[in-house]
Amino acid sequence: MENRHYRATILLIDDLETELLLLSAALKKHSYRVLTAMDGQAAIAIAIAEQPDLIILDIKLPGLNGYDICTQFKQNSTTQDIPVLFMSGIYDAPGKVKAFEVGGVDFISKPFQVEEVLARVNHQLNLRELQKRLEDQNVRVQQELQERRKLEERYRHMVEQSIDGIFQTSPDGHFLTVNPTLAEIYGYDSPEELMESITDVGTQLYLQPGRREGIKTYLQQHGQVLGAESRVRRKDGRKIWISENIRSIKDSRGQLLYYEGTVRDITERRRLESMIYHQRKQTERILQSILPKSIAERLKHNPQTIADSFEEVSVLFADIDNFTAFSSRIDPTEQVKLLNQLFSEFDRLAEQLGLEKIKTIRDVYFVAAGVPEPKVNHAEAIAEMALGMQAVAAALQERLGEPFQIRVGISSGAVVAGVLGKTKFTYDLWGAPVNLASRMQSNGLPGKIQVTPEIYDRLRDHYCFDPREVMQIQGVGEIMTYWLIGRYTG
Repeated sequence: MENRHYRATILLIDDLETELLLLSAALKKHSYRVLTAMDGQAAIAIAIAEQPDLIILDIKLPGLNGYDICTQFKQNSTTQDIPVLFMSGIYDAPGKVKAFEVGGVDFISKPFQVEEVLARVNHQLNLRELQKRLEDQNVRVQQELQERRKLEERYRHMVEQSIDGIFQTSPDGHFLTVNPTLAEIYGYDSPEELMESITDVGTQLYLQPGRREGIKTYLQQHGQVLGAESRVRRKDGRKIWISENIRSIKDSRGQLLYYEGTVRDITERRRLESMIYHQRKQTERILQSILPKSIAERLKHNPQTIADSFEEVSVLFADIDNFTAFSSRIDPTEQVKLLNQLFSEFDRLAEQLGLEKIKTIRDVYFVAAGVPEPKVNHAEAIAEMALGMQAVAAALQERLGEPFQIRVGISSGAVVAGVLGKTKFTYDLWGAPVNLASRMQSNGLPGKIQVTPEIYDRLRDHYCFDPREVMQIQGVGEIMTYWLIGRYTG
């Protein structure tokens, strides 16, 4: 059910009423329409009837568990495309893996942080909106291709029902005989006019210099040529494509007498082929704009599930400090321009350093070093990225004339990188370093780069750090964190 006053409709499924009330209140506060269910049967009925934009699903439920409910959602054509975000107190890897196997798009561990849930909800809804746009675009592309195929079939039928142009030419390039269809193909009113006007086929018809001589050489070796495609000039100067079948006619002693053959105008076919080729290239460009180039190539040649493990990866999250308050002072168009300018500079830095931008979530920038290809100096590259981002933000602050700072968090370790979706693709990372880098950013300070002990140990010989303090990180425990100051000089 749609309502213009709501950002989106979300279905919460949990058997704990206190958690339902807490999360429902938080979501409603952010203008979401919230539906609730405390068991599987009620949840399935509501989802089919209401078709929400997102489902947040607990695993442990009375009767059907969360895995079974999600499986039923994905088997129902009405609900199969609705993203399902699992939320549970299950911490073991197999439980999380199963959540993704049955169709979940994300996993939030209990006890949850409302801010984290809101961020993940917003991210999944943004992905859903992008997927819908891509679906619409894919439908349009398929419709266009279908129309072109119909045109091509219609054209092929028309050509197959027509009579080809027929000719005989002397070895030196004079027409000996032609039929009316050939005269029509070349734009002449009659066969007689064509034969009187064209005295040298090689120079007066073919656009490519030496084309007829090349065909004659092939005929000397093979006796016939099939489907030779050439560009020729008509009487009115228009350039068309033709396909020729030609054979050598010889006397009993093997001496060449003349050439004879057929001509077909294939201009429309070539135009359609060019159109389809450029459409295919455009589709490939769209795919490569969504996914890393190497991943897009793998999908193009082998469309199967991609999930790669990487032992050595550095991850960076950057967030604009107090962006909500800042953005309230400028109109939405200026916000978009500002973020586009900032993130374009970040993209330039990432490309320069050989990093992979994973995604942006509103004003959060997520980039990694060491995917989709391993990178020996991943930690150094991500550190240079962080320092470069600070410089970009400082320059922007000077231009704006008001405070504009970013918080940066960095972590490293083993991750899984893969592609979600079969028709709508998203490249993403999963693993402890991703969560930890996000925590480093969210618990950091404006204008600071907060890093984990692993990053500090890798870089302390070449970079300057200040110790911060021992911090309590949810899901990790107590760790010592550091501020990255800069690279040693000299």
